[in-house]
Amino acid sequence: MALGTLERSAPSFFRQGPSALSRWAVYGALALFLMVADARFHLTDPLRKAVGAVLYPVQWLMLQPVELLGQGAGYFEALQRAQQEAQQAREHMVQLAQRANQAADLLQENTQLRQLLALRERLSPPSQAAQVLYDATDPYTRRVVVDKGQVAGVELGSPVLDELGVLGQVTRVLPFVSEVTLLVDRDQAIPVLNPRTGARSVAYGDPVAGHGGSMELRFMPSNADVQEGDLLTTSGVDGVYPPGLPVARVRRVERRADSAFTRIYCDPVAQVHGARHVLLLQPLAGQLPERPEPAPAPAPTRKGARK
Repeated sequence: MALGTLERSAPSFFRQGPSALSRWAVYGALALFLMVADARFHLTDPLRKAVGAVLYPVQWLMLQPVELLGQGAGYFEALQRAQQEAQQAREHMVQLAQRANQAADLLQENTQLRQLLALRERLSPPSQAAQVLYDATDPYTRRVVVDKGQVAGVELGSPVLDELGVLGQVTRVLPFVSEVTLLVDRDQAIPVLNPRTGARSVAYGDPVAGHGGSMELRFMPSNADVQEGDLLTTSGVDGVYPPGLPVARVRRVERRADSAFTRIYCDPVAQVHGARHVLLLQPLAGQLPERPEPAPAPAPTRKGARK
């Protein structure tokens, strides 16, 4: 065999480079150096910005199908929701139209009956809108301050309503603001009527019970016909609140065998903790006829006087 044909290179067994541990140490040190250099000196920021600028059109093109699918799905969902809301609005309008027709018929019948019986027409007191400014400074009361006062014609004792029902009563009038005591205040009481039974009672505020305050019907007999869910309205016999305004709804009825009275807890209908815009009514006392003076007491007879 010729000498030129022999393999002169060393076998692979003898051609071993750096060990795996040495390569791991070098690469680890290089990676650590690059991370520290990037964190400290921001060496790769220009490269990162250039790569981001180059890849942005690709990313935008890849995201377009996803956005188109999302917009299409959102369009059909919005269309279906709009159709459902339109259908509900039409049904609600039909119900309101029916109620309006019934209310017109009832109003006409009521007017005829009152004329027939020569009864006084229901009073509609003047009103004005106001805005709740802030809560009262006393933390032990449930009062708010509104932006209408004596200059705007607010009177002491004026009923205060929101869009749901009776909220409270004006208990202090200043020149430009007024203080309103809410129904859940412990010093507040309001005559109410149960339209289902026609029974009259008085609801007192209870700021401790319930979530932030409720009301209670006190001194009700144990056999009183009161059920959970009954709506209580103003009775109108106090000369302050017009009759028929929603006040509260019965939440719980506790009947005790060892007591002659029933404890009845109610939740106010109005937003006693979230009302922002209210309506101030003029008290009915100024629109009702004056009460007759009481008859004079008979003179006491002297003992031993002749008859």
